[in-house]
Amino acid sequence: QVQLVESGGGLVQPGGSLRLSCAASGSISNIYAKGWYRQAPGKQRELVASITAGPGTNYADSVKGRFTISRDNAKNTVYLQMNSLKPEDTAVYYCNFKTLDAPYDYWGQGTQVTVSS
Repeated sequence: QVQLVESGGGLVQPGGSLRLSCAASGSISNIYAKGWYRQAPGKQRELVASITAGPGTNYADSVKGRFTISRDNAKNTVYLQMNSLKPEDTAVYYCNFKTLDAPYDYWGQGTQVTVSS
């Protein structure tokens, strides 16, 4: 089965930067959106950023001006550049691909981002 493999998480000080990557292990057809979600302890999963086929981008208000989503369609890869990180950005980050065909959603395994001094 095709899997999404994430990398780039870790520990960073407030104001620092990280770049997350997510790549499919095989071919996935009819992808129309790629995105990043995050989940902090005791909180619901939330959409952080997405990029669609147009292309168009969308960001949560809490990360606008600090995070940038990008993609390389030939590699089936999506990236999240995170700058000016804050402690409230601490969470497990999950990448996601949406497809027109079943199963409609593919998810990465999650990568921990911790922002602390």
